[in-house]
Amino acid sequence: MRILLTNDDGIHAEGLAALERIARTLSDDVWIVAPETDQSGLAHSLSLSEPLRLRKISDKHFALRGTPTDCVIMGIRQVMDIKPDLVLSGVNSGSNVADDVTYSGTIAGAIEGTMQGVRSFALSQAYLYEDGARIVPWEVCETHAPALLEKLMVLDLPEGTFLNLNFPNCRPDEVDGAEVTMQGKLAFNLQVDARSDGRGFPYYWLKFGERAGAFVEGTDIHALKHNKISVTPLKLDLTDYSVTDRVARALGYGARV
Repeated sequence: MRILLTNDDGIHAEGLAALERIARTLSDDVWIVAPETDQSGLAHSLSLSEPLRLRKISDKHFALRGTPTDCVIMGIRQVMDIKPDLVLSGVNSGSNVADDVTYSGTIAGAIEGTMQGVRSFALSQAYLYEDGARIVPWEVCETHAPALLEKLMVLDLPEGTFLNLNFPNCRPDEVDGAEVTMQGKLAFNLQVDARSDGRGFPYYWLKFGERAGAFVEGTDIHALKHNKISVTPLKLDLTDYSVTDRVARALGYGARV
């Protein structure tokens, strides 16, 4: 089996090294095409106004000056001579649940793999802030991901569907199994931090504040809160079929057939 790895935290991220160790429990044919620098929060974006600079680091390891989406495209279309059997994106430093999946470059890597016709999974590891520093328990995903992926790799998924895997912030022996979940809901709490530079001109940072969540049973955020691995099936089709008839009637077309 041939596996392509990417991420959004960059080629030197600890999570990518963890993902490679996970992937090598499944196959010896592992390729990496990851961003040269941190590309967090860029979602499913393409580099159309800048050239893509590709740098070979070692055998089957490449850094790209581009987004996670660019990396998957380059990996499949340029770097690899044969399409991979599996795309793994991550392991992200921090969970990708609820509304955050729309911002995530980690999710975007799995989206692009799916669009390219390859079975794709996104993997993220929840963490804790302690004394102003991230404490990321990479050993949780490294312990539990291999067996989980072995089961999911052979699953019959519909075209256009991929899986979003989130690992809880706890010790590996505290993980209470895996749960199939749906997207939860987090309060939108992006804030604008206004500052001034040395000449008095304004500039701004976006930052997250405290975010309350609706910890409804069956959601991804509920699973993580209860030390469960969250497995959420996501799909490329964003159509809201529940309102198509209402929209059609509003436009005077009658119910959709």
